Amino acid sequence: MRVPALVVNFKVYPEVLGKRGWDLAATCAKAAEDTGASLVIAPPLPDLAHIARLVHLPVFGQHADAAEAGAHTGWLPPEALLEAGAAGTLLNHSERKIPHKDVAALIPRCETLGLEVIACADDLKEAEALARLAPDYIAIEPPELIGGDLSVTTARPEIVSGAVEAIHRIDPDVGVLCGAGVKDRKDVRAALELGTVGVLLASGVVKAKDPEKALRDLAKGLR
Repeated sequence: MRVPALVVNFKVYPEVLGKRGWDLAATCAKAAEDTGASLVIAPPLPDLAHIARLVHLPVFGQHADAAEAGAHTGWLPPEALLEAGAAGTLLNHSERKIPHKDVAALIPRCETLGLEVIACADDLKEAEALARLAPDYIAIEPPELIGGDLSVTTARPEIVSGAVEAIHRIDPDVGVLCGAGVKDRKDVRAALELGTVGVLLASGVVKAKDPEKALRDLAKGLR
């Protein structure tokens, strides 16, 4: 993905299920085209393949499993994401934690497949552990601020700057994102000033009264 970037995680909010998610993906694509901003979207998994064909944006999975392709009913190997048209995946989001050993197994598999990985960390200790696995990106997101009204860049700026410093001390090639409570251009601008290469957000777009307006405002923070 091109940085600095806005990574919009659709989660599985009612507002993005089925055609509503397709419409939001098209809105994201239009906002990206009009503003020149780099947008990445992570739609609900049942709609990923359709949305990957629908828009010219990097489309990421919200999760992947360390299971091999084969007789594993209900599991999601990274190979399935690739075949569906994904450009990458989130791993270890606070709402979908997976064992560290699975993250360690998945990152090289995704690299071999050409899938970019955004590994999510709840705190500095987890961010440091993930940095040793060399994912493409680490997103630092304190769980208590996710979906709230106060951005991590305001409530806990020290955890963002501290994560950037700690991660780059271990591996300077890992890009750092931050998320939790990100709502507007000021939050995005603050994130970049703290050393990140973008933000990971969800409700700030998905739950906005006017998602397109919210996206255009957020994009201004990347400039």
